[in-house]
Amino acid sequence: MDAHRSTNTTALMRSADVVMAPERLGAMHQTRISFVRTMIRKMAQQQWRVTKHEWQLCPQGFGYVIYKLATPNHVYHLVVFCDQIADDERNDRVIAEKWDVTFALIKGGVDVSLLERLRANVPLQEAGRNPNTVLVLARANKSVRVFEHIVSHLATGVQPDPKALAEVGYILRTTAVYGNGKFGIADFKLLENNPDFNQSFSAQMCAVYLLREFSLDWVNYLAKQQGGDQAITLHCALQRYLGVGNATGLGMAPYLINHPRIVDQWMTTREAALSEVLACPAESEKYEYLQKLIQKAILHLEQVVTINEYQKQLNIAAVIDLEAFENNLETIIAQSQTWQHLVEQSLCMSLEAQEIVLTCLMELYPELVDAYQDDMNCDETLSLPSGKQIQDFIAILEAHYRWAIDTDFTQGENIYWFWYRSQDKEEPRLGVRGAEMGEERELPLDIGRQVYRLYQALLTQPSEQSLAEFLVHQPQFRAIARRVWTLGNKAMGDIQMNVLHQASLPMHLLRCKLAVFGATKFDPRSDRWVRVTFFQGAPLLDDLSKPTFQEQWLFPLLPSQDELSRQEVLSQQDVLSAPRQSEQLRGGTR
Repeated sequence: MDAHRSTNTTALMRSADVVMAPERLGAMHQTRISFVRTMIRKMAQQQWRVTKHEWQLCPQGFGYVIYKLATPNHVYHLVVFCDQIADDERNDRVIAEKWDVTFALIKGGVDVSLLERLRANVPLQEAGRNPNTVLVLARANKSVRVFEHIVSHLATGVQPDPKALAEVGYILRTTAVYGNGKFGIADFKLLENNPDFNQSFSAQMCAVYLLREFSLDWVNYLAKQQGGDQAITLHCALQRYLGVGNATGLGMAPYLINHPRIVDQWMTTREAALSEVLACPAESEKYEYLQKLIQKAILHLEQVVTINEYQKQLNIAAVIDLEAFENNLETIIAQSQTWQHLVEQSLCMSLEAQEIVLTCLMELYPELVDAYQDDMNCDETLSLPSGKQIQDFIAILEAHYRWAIDTDFTQGENIYWFWYRSQDKEEPRLGVRGAEMGEERELPLDIGRQVYRLYQALLTQPSEQSLAEFLVHQPQFRAIARRVWTLGNKAMGDIQMNVLHQASLPMHLLRCKLAVFGATKFDPRSDRWVRVTFFQGAPLLDDLSKPTFQEQWLFPLLPSQDELSRQEVLSQQDVLSAPRQSEQLRGGTR
């Protein structure tokens, strides 16, 4: 155990049966160790510096922009291309071919030849090929309604309507953020020894955060172009409120199934941090801050705009539960020896409300929770030791996979769906078994059914038979056997979800991963894709260098009229000026 961690031995983690249930995964929220929070904290603590390196946009806002990122270890550049596209070309699907914005995070410098290569390939996205100095490749589309509303108002010297911004919460919405060696860019292996981005998805999160800064600079720039001297800049409180949107569909769900050790690591780390918090005495000194966080969560849920009726009802139920809980909070704390006792009092609430309480409790103890932020990576190897017998394996299955082996996969409702990859859409899709084409190309995401079949086969063998002998005769079970043994011996193990069941909701898987990333404002557009916001409420780049910087942006809220009435000094010169001459193109290098 690290020296900076608690030595409290009474901390017990919640069981996997509780944590890994799909409905609870589908109620998760951002925590202090979600990737966006970790990235912001690191940038502030290490004083990473971001400057506009080049601003080559025409008055209509098309062209390219380069931001320079300097860390204590390396220099990087974010290269952003802005292209004019027709409204009917703006598509969030993977099969889209044009986007309002395409961008890449580069390690090192960007000279003339590299810029030309990027200009030829980055806007093509999957169809292009990039050098392995590119760490992240991504694209985004405008929220046209918010974009035009902000620019038109600022150009006439008027701040935009906060309620109009709240309906969306972002200016740009990413539709894919690629890393890990796709399309020629850097593989994660190249980052394992890079102190800036050696944590999973950290480079992607950094690129998205810098894109958020660009989106704010972009609307301020265009307002100035349109309005001239009467134009004003977007109020800092509104800038902080706006994040970067993201549209995520079924394509994300297979990741959690195909990378079980990563999911186990994420959830085990989160639960280990939480268990330390829950073992702490329920201090009355924490009451005021905890009450403030719960009140903030209530207001956040009330401000979330979603078209999904089911999510609306979940949010309403959570608000009702949290209001009642908050009204009795002081009494509950007084009657609780530890925070574990307080959590036990919350178990009558909806899962959404329960998970919000846990997130709030983790916020009370940064000195405990933040110590886990570097523990999210893991070795993905699935192993099977020698010398094991059939009875050893049956014991693992019966202890950790009851959700699978107790399912009757001869029943139609339990095998209703099949997963396949659409050749036309280039995305994972769900088909109805026996009624739709493509079943012969079913993806092996049916972990529950594979476990069930393995268990049934093992029951027919002598209990003392070696597992090795069994697998020699039935090699089709080797892959699932490795998975079961590895995950069955992990704290959290597999997600306990039969993805073939007629009532299964892939949304639970999407929500889990997005919460680990740090997304907020969940707005399901169906049961198969969702819009969320990253870095909403996050500090601005200028905030990170302030001595008064505080990491208090859990559950982002629309700025109050009082906040908007305060004048924060941020001149047009600071926001819209071209880069310093020393950062301009010189001698063929940037």
